[in-house]
Amino acid sequence: MSALRVLITGRHGFTGRYAAKELARAGWDVWGTGAHPAPEPDPNYLEADLTDARSLERVITNVAPDAVLHLAGVAFVAHGTAESFYQVNLMGTRCLLETLANTGHGSKAVVLASSANIYGNATEASIREITRPAPVNDYAVSKLAMEHMARLFDDRLPIVIARPFNYTGNGQDPKFLVPKIVSHFRQKKPQLELGNLDVARDFSDVRDVARIYRLLLETAPRGETVNVCSGKATALGEILDMCRTITGHEIEVVSNPAFARAQEIKILMGDPTHLESLIPVGVRHKLEETLQWMLNT
Repeated sequence: MSALRVLITGRHGFTGRYAAKELARAGWDVWGTGAHPAPEPDPNYLEADLTDARSLERVITNVAPDAVLHLAGVAFVAHGTAESFYQVNLMGTRCLLETLANTGHGSKAVVLASSANIYGNATEASIREITRPAPVNDYAVSKLAMEHMARLFDDRLPIVIARPFNYTGNGQDPKFLVPKIVSHFRQKKPQLELGNLDVARDFSDVRDVARIYRLLLETAPRGETVNVCSGKATALGEILDMCRTITGHEIEVVSNPAFARAQEIKILMGDPTHLESLIPVGVRHKLEETLQWMLNT
């Protein structure tokens, strides 16, 4: 019996690289696509713009995937224009789903990466999937709109919506919070400028997130929406203290108003109960282990 074939959109992005390794180790035939040329030779990679129906149809037809892990999108909240969020995250995803439905591919599972940002400043101590969305920026609105749009294809595709909370690891762009902190500690810089200091986030390790995506593809709980989270919120100050302990380096932290977001989400922590009822998540990396990996690699 031949291996199941999976197409990863955003294959050479931060998450896509780890998801590809995880799926290949598990025996999947891994293919990828993205809007830019591959950074390294990759015979299983086909370039395509999500918003270009013709190029996307070419990729889907050539690859003929049994399953799709849709990671591509504009992911940084402070990205330049609101238009790009809606054009890529909403309309690009619609183009992908319509192409899959029309060609008959993706019949095993289609896992769509949404975002926990859709919850905004939720008042619950631990956010469940039934928590009322309250997005506070265009990125979050585009992801919530994507979720609603995707449900139009429920009768034609085995869609699973994943709402990942924060996660990090080696190779993440330093414009994101944790890799920025890690970079300053690794370089033993005397000072670190950050935006809002009074925030706490639910952090996971990218390797655990990749495993969860694989399990969702394999289990294929059609029609489900799941939080991808650890169930623990870590304050920014705790992350700084962990880095100080690991490196032995003391750093001055300064709050720079220029880096602060006007509508910052203060605390964001998820409840993984529903996720763990669907798949065998297993043992996860502790945040200290993730930081140790990032600081010493």
